[in-house]
Amino acid sequence: MSTPVTKDKKKNKKIVPSQNWKKLLAELPIKKDTTKKRKTDDFELSPNYKGFNKKQKIENAKAAKLALKEKKKEKTTDIPKTEELWFADDVDKEVIEKAYAPKETAKDLKQKKKAILAEMNSVSGKAAEVGKYVAIDCEMVGVGPDGTDSALARVSLVNYNGAVLLDTYVKPMEKVTDYRTHVSGIEPHHLQGDNAITLREAQEKTEAIIRNRILIGHAVHNDLQALMLSHPSTLIRDTSRYKPFRQLSKGRTPGLRMLVKEILGITIQSGSHSSVEDARFTIQLYKHVKNEWEKKSGSRSKIMLDKMST
Repeated sequence: MSTPVTKDKKKNKKIVPSQNWKKLLAELPIKKDTTKKRKTDDFELSPNYKGFNKKQKIENAKAAKLALKEKKKEKTTDIPKTEELWFADDVDKEVIEKAYAPKETAKDLKQKKKAILAEMNSVSGKAAEVGKYVAIDCEMVGVGPDGTDSALARVSLVNYNGAVLLDTYVKPMEKVTDYRTHVSGIEPHHLQGDNAITLREAQEKTEAIIRNRILIGHAVHNDLQALMLSHPSTLIRDTSRYKPFRQLSKGRTPGLRMLVKEILGITIQSGSHSSVEDARFTIQLYKHVKNEWEKKSGSRSKIMLDKMST
């Protein structure tokens, strides 16, 4: 009598292929797996992957934010072609480009100013010599009973490339009653001891630099008056009196801060003034319109320079 096979034994029973199946397998072609295995490098792990520690997550987030910022920066505004604008014939090309150009952020303008000043600070060799053009700016302090009268306290001269030729504090001949620090940047210690020179010394040093050269400044007559010096009018380029600049303030005398902002897109004098910085950006204004300006006064200036050099 045969013993019945239980269900558990059936489950554990190993299935052995028949001899016919073995022969058939030997005849069949072996298929190779053509599926390309993905390398681990092909996977992009999520920043939220638990394997990352907190520091790695922060770094990844920063990198992603920076990449997005750079991508936005690369986007530029398309300037339409002249033939696409019905009013193009009546408007200068520069005006159209300015209108459609991407707007610079406050940070961009700050970096722009920083780059210009860094370039000026790095001027050396022949580029740092006096040259034909010199820009001037002075800082004043208040003298007299109410401090309403002005006296020279600092004089700065830079060349065409912005290299500093002279920057010195000057001891006023009268007692200072108002240092005007919030505007002038002058403090009592600046005018004491060896920190400052006399007015006479300032006059001699300044006159030696500006002699027979084109003098550029903003309201130059105020600086010359404070120094008690004179200069040929044909060799003066005063940005406060240049007609195209005055048009920006409806015929009134424009401020240096406004001109630099409107024309160069840079903010200066946000705090106390720096006569070096003001002189540098005054010459930047001049360079911006130099060709047009010199067309009107170039011949007279050349005659004057030739007379003075003989």
